[in-house]
Amino acid sequence: VQLQAFGGGLVPAGGSLTLSCAASGRTFRGYDMGWFRQAPGKEREFAAAIRWSGGTTSYADPVKGRFTISRDNAKNMVYLRMNNLRPDDTAVYYCAATPRVAYSALAVPASYHYWGQGTLVTVSS
Repeated sequence: VQLQAFGGGLVPAGGSLTLSCAASGRTFRGYDMGWFRQAPGKEREFAAAIRWSGGTTSYADPVKGRFTISRDNAKNMVYLRMNNLRPDDTAVYYCAATPRVAYSALAVPASYHYWGQGTLVTVSS
């Protein structure tokens, strides 16, 4: 699976942004998908994930209620809608794919086999 994330940019605090991830290669609908982020000087951290069917999602506490992950299996796309952005949301955002895993594994970077190149989101105060 090849992944390409895009849609990042500069946005003021309180603003919104939607990230997209285009997948190609093997059967997309068979993969659980995740969004992770890495701020300068920090480790990569989990943001959100969605099951292969789209029926189950998972969110990190800092983004709950503000971010929404979704997918369109017909288009091989995953999205991350980010509302009420804060300066501490500034990071490079990565999409990732993994064959179906346990729910508890969705938040673990090591669970994911494929990664996109990342897209930078900068939130100004």
